[in-house]
Amino acid sequence: MKKLLLLAILIPMLALSQNDGSKLLSMSEITVKPGHESQFIAGVKMWKECYLENKGTDKFNVWRRVQGEGVMYVLTGLMDNWAEMDKKDPAGKECRIKVLDFIMPHVEKINYSIARTMPEFSKTTPSDGTKLVWVSFFRTTNSTSFKEVVKEISSATRSVEGTPRGTWYSFMGGGPDSPEYMVSTPFKGYPDLDITRDGVWKI
Repeated sequence: MKKLLLLAILIPMLALSQNDGSKLLSMSEITVKPGHESQFIAGVKMWKECYLENKGTDKFNVWRRVQGEGVMYVLTGLMDNWAEMDKKDPAGKECRIKVLDFIMPHVEKINYSIARTMPEFSKTTPSDGTKLVWVSFFRTTNSTSFKEVVKEISSATRSVEGTPRGTWYSFMGGGPDSPEYMVSTPFKGYPDLDITRDGVWKI
C-alpha cells in the first residue's frame, strides 16, 4: 500500500459529482523539472485564462503532491463514460499553444491513468471546503477478497458515521506495477489530520 497527501492548489474548475453512478477519473501525474515550479504554475494560470476566455466547458482539479520525490502536480477530471474521450474541445484546441510554450518546457515527465469510481463503497456527497486529500494506493493478490473487505469496512463506517470516509476507485488497466485500487479521503486542511478518530478495525 502506498499513501500520498495531495494539497489542492490552482483549482481551475472544480469537478464534483453526486456519485449516483460510477464515473471515470482521468489522472495526469505531472513531474515538474527541478527549479521550474514557479514557471510551471504561471503557465497553468495562462492556460486557464485562455481556456475560460474561449468558453471551455471541461472541468478539472489540480493538486500538488505533498510528499515524495521531486515536485509533482496531479491533474484530475471526471467523465460519465468512455465516449467522452472522443468529445471535441474547441477551447482546448485553441489554447494548445499555451501548453506547448508555457507548460511543457517545465515538465520532466507525465504519467497518465484512468480509474472508475466505486460508489457502492464511497462517500455519496462531496465534502465542502476540501483543501487536502489523503490518497492510499493498493495492489492485491486477490481482488475479490479485497473488495469484500472494502465492502465490510465501508458498511461498518456508514452504519456508525453515516457515510464512508473516502471515495474508492478501481484502476482501468495500467502497467505491471500500476495500482489496482485507491481511496481518496478529503480534509479541510492540515489541522484535521490531528483529529483522533477510531480506526476502521475498532469501528
